Amino acid sequence: MLRILWLLSHEHAVQTFSVPLDEAIAMGSLEDDPLVFYPMLRILLVKTSSLGDIVHNLPVVNDILTHFPDAKIDWVVEGSFAALPALHPRIHRVIPIAIRQWRRNFFSLSTWRAIRQFVSLLRQTSYDIIIDSQGLFKSALVDTLAKKNRQFFDPVLQRGIHGLDRLSSREPMGFIYDHLYSVSWSLPAVVRNRSLCAQVFHYETVPRWNDTQAQEPIDYGLSIPPWPVNLLRPLPEENYCVLLHATSADSKLWPEHYWVDLGQQLRTQGLTCVLPWGNEHEKQRSLRLQSAIADSIVPPQWDLNALTSVLSGARLVVGVDTGLTHLAAALKVPTVGIFCATDPKATGIFGCPRSMHLGGIGKPPILEAVWKASQHCMSLA
Repeated sequence: MLRILWLLSHEHAVQTFSVPLDEAIAMGSLEDDPLVFYPMLRILLVKTSSLGDIVHNLPVVNDILTHFPDAKIDWVVEGSFAALPALHPRIHRVIPIAIRQWRRNFFSLSTWRAIRQFVSLLRQTSYDIIIDSQGLFKSALVDTLAKKNRQFFDPVLQRGIHGLDRLSSREPMGFIYDHLYSVSWSLPAVVRNRSLCAQVFHYETVPRWNDTQAQEPIDYGLSIPPWPVNLLRPLPEENYCVLLHATSADSKLWPEHYWVDLGQQLRTQGLTCVLPWGNEHEKQRSLRLQSAIADSIVPPQWDLNALTSVLSGARLVVGVDTGLTHLAAALKVPTVGIFCATDPKATGIFGCPRSMHLGGIGKPPILEAVWKASQHCMSLA
């Protein structure tokens, strides 16, 4: 063990090190202090999209760092979401990718230049561990581009690409991975991600969860960016709520008349309703809601950092099944998630005791239920 520490204290010690198997055994039990063998692990997380999926993957960063505090963690993510993992202070490097854009302009010279630039950036680091929790063809392609062959004795961990087996992922990408793991689909998304990483690094993590949402808090590790300067008018300090009515699929929408009634009731409590939007169609819905909710605000089109800052200061966030709703809950803001077309047991709000979700597939919650949930979550603040 002294020899190991001596090696690590000198300049020629590399990010990981290896010793012959017989010497490692002679030094004593490897299980006594396995962290000594991995002082500076280089880890790549591959979770490119969507926003909600990225939020659900954030807790693994703190899990890993708890057991390997000197690890350097990089993250490959769609460029439009790159600001989110960058808000975790312990993410070493965020590597943006633009798969969606490249698909639309695949034969463009600029696309191939961008791809070459991405590959060059990706290969600046020789990663010990690559964890693909996406389980899709696009993420598997990133894995293969990032991998470099490394041959040495590894007393505990196994280097290479780690991912979900055929029964645990949406697409059959197991042949790409060096190491496969089984993770039950019955687990919430946050637990699935944490379970995968726990198996990769041989540590235990058993989050307490059940259908009543009596969960222990989870640290998503997010820092708060600066307050946006382009507000239409100043928001009342700690006296506004954010209504996230927009989502990627019409089936996930909550009826507009419910939003109007909810906003009017919240206004009677002195809360100013903020109605963000992301495209022209959503902007028009925000304007319709504004016309019916007194003193409500339709802001400019904010970027992700600005939205994160505004969400963090809200007294309440109510939103449909969209990534921003999950982000608000991860920021420890009282949050009510409205599920109309997806199963909250799988992708609901998780590990955020001041938040809750309602509804389910084909079972949108009624206004009264959302109102009561809003009052309950605010009472926990």
